[in-house]
Amino acid sequence: MRLAHDPSALSHVGDAREFGKVAVLLGGDSSEREISLLSGRAVLAALQQRGVDAHAFDPRERPLAELLENGFTRVWVALHGPGGEDGTLQGALECLGIPYTGSGVLGSALCMDKVRTKRLAAAVGIGTADFVVLRGPEDFDTALTQLGLPLFVKPATQGSSVGMSKVERAADLPAAFAAAAATDVAVLAEAFISGAEYTVGILHGRALPSIRIVATKNFYDYEAKYFRDDTQYHCPSGLAAEAERHLGALALGAFAATGAEGWGRVDFMMDKTGRPLLLEINTVPGMTDHSLVPMAARANGIDFPTLVWRVLETSFTRRPKNLAEGTGHGHVR
Repeated sequence: MRLAHDPSALSHVGDAREFGKVAVLLGGDSSEREISLLSGRAVLAALQQRGVDAHAFDPRERPLAELLENGFTRVWVALHGPGGEDGTLQGALECLGIPYTGSGVLGSALCMDKVRTKRLAAAVGIGTADFVVLRGPEDFDTALTQLGLPLFVKPATQGSSVGMSKVERAADLPAAFAAAAATDVAVLAEAFISGAEYTVGILHGRALPSIRIVATKNFYDYEAKYFRDDTQYHCPSGLAAEAERHLGALALGAFAATGAEGWGRVDFMMDKTGRPLLLEINTVPGMTDHSLVPMAARANGIDFPTLVWRVLETSFTRRPKNLAEGTGHGHVR
């Protein structure tokens, strides 16, 4: 059984029973497993609090075929990184005919690849930081000449700043490359941008209030994102109204250009002129107590359980074809 996809079918659900039996996919086997477990447990608790028949499902421990065997009707994807956020899981769920939250195969795969995301953004007129793809030591001089110092080295298809380093001396570039290459075959060097960092959450085709991030460490790394209590988050971000609208429009434009759907988060840095430059798009952002989309949602009057519920509603844009070929949209109103 395959899925039919209809973005216009997105609709608010009023009764938890309409979701059926929901699997919260969490954990997995990527380098972001620890964060996925935190996100998934928070999502599971919120769904159960709202009366949804939701259950944890770790694909590292159980084959996906058990989703069908155990009667799950839809999936809340809380897997971060390769294997959960890169389109492979989404393709498997498509083949199983089980509706799922968020972006599909194309959007998930593109957004997981930072290089292709940046190229697509540039093609539609959205600025992004200069970068050089690093295939090996033969590209180090090119990166240093084109980007200067300091610069960042990062894996192209990892999230949560896994494998990312700030390079302030040319002598440190080989070690930074090795750290990134240990987690990914594709590595890029990216120009350092000295301005403030902002992020914009996306939910149901709308931009949430932006958040300005101030990391007390060298940069906003894995520890600062999830475990430090001295990272500062400003929401409202302090942008003027017109700048806020512009940033939201850029986020939505980048989301559309890459085929991302439903919900997610778009990250930017401001250059010294105040121009937003795209860093990356997250199609399954973190949902921990340090996470940014829940923070932005709260600023918009949406509490965590309601946010989780609304994300689950995005699964209704995908329906098993035998339902799609019937009359109407099934039980969604």
